[in-house]
Amino acid sequence: MTDDDRRLLDFAARRFSAPGAHAAAVREELGLSVTRYWQRVGALLDDPEAVAYSPVVVNRLRRISGRA
Repeated sequence: MTDDDRRLLDFAARRFSAPGAHAAAVREELGLSVTRYWQRVGALLDDPEAVAYSPVVVNRLRRISGRA
């Protein structure tokens, strides 16, 4: 798992209250399109290292995506 992967999981742990704030932050802070962000996060959901690094976040994202 790379530092970028950890950064994505840390970002995914954040909560955004305003509509569109998450998408704007993805573009501004990570320099990714929203689609690419979710592709990369989705790939991490099956990575045992990601689960070890951030089990709460990974399991929450698995539930949201229906992969639990």
